[in-house]
Amino acid sequence: MNRKFHIKTIIATLVLSLATLTAQARGGDFTVGKNTFLLNGQPFVVKAAELHYPRIPRPYWDQRIKMCKALGMNTICLYVFWNIHEQQEGKFDFTGNNDVAAFCRLAQKNGMYVIVRPGPYVCAEWEMGGLPWWLLKKKDIRLREDDPYFLARVKAFEAEVGRQLAPLTIQNGGPIIMVQVENEYGSYGVNKQYVSQIRDIVKASGFDKVTLFQCDWASNFENNGLDDLLWTMNFGTGSNIDAQFKRLKQLRPETPLMCSEFWSGWVDKWGGRHEKRPAKAMVEGINEMLSKNISFSLYMTHGGTSFGHWAGANSPGFAPDVTSYDYDAPINEYGHATPKFWELRKTMQKYNGGKRLPDVPKPAAPIITIPKMTLTEFSPLDLGMSMPTMSYDIKSFEEMNLGWGAMFYTTKLPQIEKSSRLSLNEAHDYAQIFINNKLIGTIDRTKNEKSIKLPPVKQGATLTILIEAMGRINFGRAVKDFKGITESVTIDTEINGHDVSYHLKNWVIAPIPDSYQTAQYAFDKLDETNRCFSPITFSSPSIGYYRGYFNLKKVGDTFLNLEQWGKGQVYVNGHALGRSISLVAG
Repeated sequence: MNRKFHIKTIIATLVLSLATLTAQARGGDFTVGKNTFLLNGQPFVVKAAELHYPRIPRPYWDQRIKMCKALGMNTICLYVFWNIHEQQEGKFDFTGNNDVAAFCRLAQKNGMYVIVRPGPYVCAEWEMGGLPWWLLKKKDIRLREDDPYFLARVKAFEAEVGRQLAPLTIQNGGPIIMVQVENEYGSYGVNKQYVSQIRDIVKASGFDKVTLFQCDWASNFENNGLDDLLWTMNFGTGSNIDAQFKRLKQLRPETPLMCSEFWSGWVDKWGGRHEKRPAKAMVEGINEMLSKNISFSLYMTHGGTSFGHWAGANSPGFAPDVTSYDYDAPINEYGHATPKFWELRKTMQKYNGGKRLPDVPKPAAPIITIPKMTLTEFSPLDLGMSMPTMSYDIKSFEEMNLGWGAMFYTTKLPQIEKSSRLSLNEAHDYAQIFINNKLIGTIDRTKNEKSIKLPPVKQGATLTILIEAMGRINFGRAVKDFKGITESVTIDTEINGHDVSYHLKNWVIAPIPDSYQTAQYAFDKLDETNRCFSPITFSSPSIGYYRGYFNLKKVGDTFLNLEQWGKGQVYVNGHALGRSISLVAG
């Protein structure tokens, strides 16, 4: 009997142990309690650092997460950028620097929780606010509304996000504690039906048990607020925090409070000064929130770099964002601690439960200086053209299946004996106008320019317009931002005392994709024609591709100073750095 009892005890113990292991495998829980969040039943204040995995080279992910932990954060907040994962309709990429699941697992490895914001719209000063350009191939599409095609594509994308991230929710033993539904929709419109549809899509993608929330501003959050979602506020440093939450507390007196975007700085624009926000206001705001048990996410804690063509543009008007997304954040663009970091760390130490904050990690890579180099090779831009297309009417980039880059538009002119005015009706974004291959001027959307004066021309003169895209608008209704010449080209002049207008037709249109492969092809094509590379003289630069070489003794981070150059894109060993002065990832 004693032996049987002993065996039964062992069996019971094994069963109990298996039950415990199963419970651990199931993970924990993160819920909304009375005036507090509850992590596994215990009060929890979210101290989140906003980081964007595409803006950080993958080898640096770990160091950036450790920097946030050393700052006193317990959570990483991130957007999922639809357009970087589905650059062509139906073709998804979650590998390499796009491996958001790996990023989340790395956060968990470092003892951090994760908040996921899967859009479909994210803003983030990112190309088209994260929406894919190819949506605009359907010209009448209604973005961020209950448009059947738009919602079908959102559903397909969110399903892919769910495959990547739903297994990583806290209920499944992962780090993800919250998932956002849409993003600041009150700044776009009033449409609870649409927001409800996005909520249902997110739930159906595998996020049916995790806490769902929606963020907006204090001035508009009621417009689209859903009863079954947590509401959070977005505001910046220097705000009156009690005023930001006043209306929310009236409507939901027992809800936990959270600032889901506490703006640490701001974004830089082409031609503008570097934006700065005082550390004092940021630190005081966070100290006040923590003293009142208000959760927050610091946007941005580390901004990073909008590599390649991913920088967007703001509106009203058209204000393209630069490649750097430094954001005047506590951790600067290349991952170093700023004075803001150290000031905030002192405050965060007070709210670390009496435990010492982790040591600040060393930089991921040293700062180096590259040897002086000369760009010795040149290829004309037209060698990078795709096959030209004949078209009676003007066509946009999207109609020509071009997402980013430039496009040549060429046609023949009628005889115009007097000076006239050439109008590009909605040229997006930067136009250079040539007659018989001679540059006569530019039209710049950033300056709201629409037209240019033409000299007299003979019949049959060749008009060529080179249009460069500079990033799609990322905010408001203007996100429906077609590129190229989007309407028409007209010439207005006077003949025999009468006003005459020519609506130009019969175009030859040639896309120039914005890619390293296109640039390489241009040089290869030049070699095939046995044309020699001639020395480059910068006293009379030409439009085209420039190439040079340098050797490194050690690998590190550096910057290219392009202040003396014109517009363009920079590649190093096939990696697109961006449209402006930008961090070079080692």
